[in-house]
Amino acid sequence: MKSTWRRAQRAARVAAKVARALLHTRHPILVHLVPMRRCNLACAYCNEYDAVSQPVPLPLMQRRLDKLADLGTSMITVSGGEPLMHPELDAMIAQMRRRGMISSVITNGYYLSPERIRRFNEAGLDFLQISIDNVEPDEVSLKSLRLLEPKLQWLADHAQFGVNINSVVGAGIKNPEDALAVARRARALGFTSTVGILHDGRGQLEPLGERELEVYQALKKFGSRGDARFNGVFQDNLARGRANEWSCRAGARYLYVDEHGIVHYCSQMRGVPGVPLEDYGPADIAREYATKKACAPYCTINCVQRVALFDNWRGPQTGHARLVPRPVATPPSRGEMA
Repeated sequence: MKSTWRRAQRAARVAAKVARALLHTRHPILVHLVPMRRCNLACAYCNEYDAVSQPVPLPLMQRRLDKLADLGTSMITVSGGEPLMHPELDAMIAQMRRRGMISSVITNGYYLSPERIRRFNEAGLDFLQISIDNVEPDEVSLKSLRLLEPKLQWLADHAQFGVNINSVVGAGIKNPEDALAVARRARALGFTSTVGILHDGRGQLEPLGERELEVYQALKKFGSRGDARFNGVFQDNLARGRANEWSCRAGARYLYVDEHGIVHYCSQMRGVPGVPLEDYGPADIAREYATKKACAPYCTINCVQRVALFDNWRGPQTGHARLVPRPVATPPSRGEMA
């Protein structure tokens, strides 16, 4: 009964945020927030982690959360690195709840336990996503279904928040068929499932091969219960190597805030606009809302595309297309769901 009530409350809060996003354009819908760059794993395709960074102190993270709430942010997704390595993550989630923002965490799942899940419940977490890359661990990724199976069962037994399992297809993944096994297991446990297409170190498309495309089509027939179904046209075009025509609202409706508190377009386009969050305001949001991004046609960053659906029907962007720098590290990375 308690879980049912929590689901109903969560659905009502999300619906209210969706309505506001449709009515108003001058606030962020989704912010990707990094409280710690360090990770316990070293996936071969990832350029979003290191092995040495210390967690951002809680008082500093609290100031950033307050600033995002003051900007009218609807939802925050916390990732890293591995966010569960931050000792004060629960306090951040509780603050998001107090400030009226939807909370989400992306994790590799290794630090999950029944006690950790209970703490998430108490903090008021709304959504959690685990990324699973294969059935058996290999040199590319240790995020395997076999190793994470106990964690998934604990989530099914104890979580009072929504759980999504994301898998990937594309270059670097040896057995694309594993994505089907991951999706089936997620559905059997009552979770939603999504699939991302691997991108290069700038968030740009690496078209699927014949084998990967077959798996992608099978996943579509299988039917995702995750919110990726709402941007299926984006995914279909990318799977076939075709460009998308859309208005990327990164820097306005979507923000990526790194561990140093700097606002970027997204995880793969770090450096622009490059403004400290403490200085970011309505003028920055208005400017980036109207600015066309040169990287948009072959972008595979799912969360940015989903956010853009709120505004693609509105007037065209009038600002000049902006060239964006490569990140410092550019191995392939994943099409993450936020």
